[in-house]
Amino acid sequence: MDINKIEHIGIAVKSIEESLKYYEGVLGLKCYAIEEVTEQKVKTAFLKIGDVKLELLEATSDESAIAKFIEKRGEGVQHIAFAVNGIENNLAEAKEKGIRLIDETPRNGAEGLNIAFLHPKFTGGVLTEFCEK
Repeated sequence: MDINKIEHIGIAVKSIEESLKYYEGVLGLKCYAIEEVTEQKVKTAFLKIGDVKLELLEATSDESAIAKFIEKRGEGVQHIAFAVNGIENNLAEAKEKGIRLIDETPRNGAEGLNIAFLHPKFTGGVLTEFCEK
């Protein structure tokens, strides 16, 4: 695996606007971007802490993965994303090591990243995302 760093931590929220009251108003962080990723049926907001970003994820459809996550588990940490070099090679290596892939090939994500997810049943219960610029 060629992993550089934690790219971001994804947090499922019912409302970005309401959640920012905590992250900005209480913690003093600054939201630097809000973006809708239509194909994933999600709106995202990014905040940066040092080299790590928090990605707040709000469902834009009841059929989105975020809506289903919140329905099952409530709001909270939904995934951890790692910045990688050679996302296709990292996916192939994970598959060779017996990890089930949610995404066999990368797809478009927020902030112009190529992304792919590994199934949490094979990663100790943590939904894992690989990201590459």
